[in-house]
Parts: sequence; C-alpha cells; structure tokens
Amino acid sequence: MKKKVSQDKVVYTVNYIMLTLLLLIVLYPIVYIISCSFSSGNALMAGKVRLLPVEFTLDSYKAVFKYQSIWSGYLNSIIYTVAGTVLSVVLTLLAAYPLSREDFRGRKWFMRLILFTMMFSGGLIPSYLLVKNMGLLDSIWAIILPGAVSAYNIIVARTYFSQNIPKELLEAAEMDGCSDFRFFSQIVVPLSAPIIAVLSLWVAVSLWNSYFGPMIYMNSEEKYPLQLILRKILLMSQVNFSSSNVDPATIAKNQYLSEMLKYGTIIISTLPLMVIYPFVQKYFVKGVMVGSVKG
Repeated sequence: MKKKVSQDKVVYTVNYIMLTLLLLIVLYPIVYIISCSFSSGNALMAGKVRLLPVEFTLDSYKAVFKYQSIWSGYLNSIIYTVAGTVLSVVLTLLAAYPLSREDFRGRKWFMRLILFTMMFSGGLIPSYLLVKNMGLLDSIWAIILPGAVSAYNIIVARTYFSQNIPKELLEAAEMDGCSDFRFFSQIVVPLSAPIIAVLSLWVAVSLWNSYFGPMIYMNSEEKYPLQLILRKILLMSQVNFSSSNVDPATIAKNQYLSEMLKYGTIIISTLPLMVIYPFVQKYFVKGVMVGSVKG
C-alpha cells in the first residue's frame, strides 16, 4: 500500500512538472506580446524586451486609437460576429438534430452530401461570382452567409445529440402530445448548452479574426471590420518610412512606431476574445469531448 502511494506521488509530481512547463510555454508568448505593446520602439528595435516591458509607454495604443475609423471597425466586427454566430449556430442545430434521429428517412444520404462539401468546394472565384450575382457585395450578408454552415460543426452537434438526448425522453414527450419542433426548442436546446457554447466560440473566433473575406467582398471603408482597419493602419505606418523625401529622424521615428503598432494591434484585436473565453471555458472541454466521440 505504501509503495502504491509513493508511486502515485511520483506520477502526480511528474504531471505537475509537465503541466507547469506546458503552461509556461503557452503563457510566455502572450506575456511577451503584452510587454512589447507597452515598450518603447527603441527597446523593441534593440531587442531588449524579454519578459517585462522596457521603457514603459502607451504610444502604441495612442497611435492606434487616434484613428477614428478603429471605433467603426470595432462596431462592425461586433455586429458581424454576433449576427454571424447566432445565424450559424441556429442553422447548425436545425441541421444536426434531424440527422441525429434514427427515424429520419434519408439521413445517411444527407450526411454523405454534407461530407462531400468537406472535401470539395467551388473555390475562390466561383464563390466570389456567386456572392456578386446574388447582390450581396458590400453588405453584412457577404461575410456571414458563405460560411454560415460548417459540415464539421454539423457532425459534432449531431454526435452530441445522439449521445446526450435519450430516446426515452423523446418517447415520453410524444406520449404527452409534444410536437417535434416543441421538443427541439424547449427540451433539446436547453440540454445542449455545452455544444452551443463550443459552436458559438468556434464561429465567433473565426468571424472576429476574418479579414480575407471582408477584404474581397467589402468596398466601403465604413463597413470594414476591425481586422481590415488594423491592417490599413499597419500598411500606412510602413509606407510612411519608405518614402525617400522624409528626413532620417522621421524615418527612424516611423520605424519605431511601426514596430510598436504590430504588438498593439495584436492586443487590441484579441482582447475581446480573451475576455469572453473564461465565461465559456467550462462548457468547452465537455462539449468538444462529447461531440467528437464517434456516434
């Protein structure tokens, strides 16, 4: 018995050491980027930043927030992310639940069609022409509709429903005269908080970080999401110091500012997701593990 206890202590000690090392490996880049965003351009160019900020300054954030368009970018990103996430989760759940029911005729054929879309797609040019011909260019629908439904998300949600919604519950509801839609909306959805949280996080992160789609489909700058606004700010800072008509002192100043802007924009763009994640983290592991098991 003592030998078993001592072996358990060794295992726990090794696990704690490994998890601590893993935590440091994951945490260090985040701390480093935050420190760089609060460091001076001179310290960044000289490579003096290792862990903590060097020559503490808020110049990077002041430079970013002096652009008025960044506030419209924030608002647009919030609208696109919230609307796209709600639409995607609703469509995914409506598609996944029938596919999880054994009494749904033709579900195997529908699953094959859905799986087909995971392997083959029309490509960039056909997608652009489709959005253009539907009259969706330069609108919110051009961003949220093309990726509103993901085959992978449907499979994960279907597996979750198959394993967590017992048949006996459906049979009892039917005996009480409950319709399929009422059973889905009033029983299935409230019991599916973990998978809804996971799907919402996946879709929200994808929409918030998206810039290529908006760059292609959006023509009006006032409709740009945050990522495109930050990209424009970075490009403007690089163009400034590449001009041959600027004196060396101004070039050096712009180089320092450009280096600071890189880290400031990273923090500004990721901060909302970092704030939201702790609130859905408790559902995340459960939803991913249960929804990814073969069913």
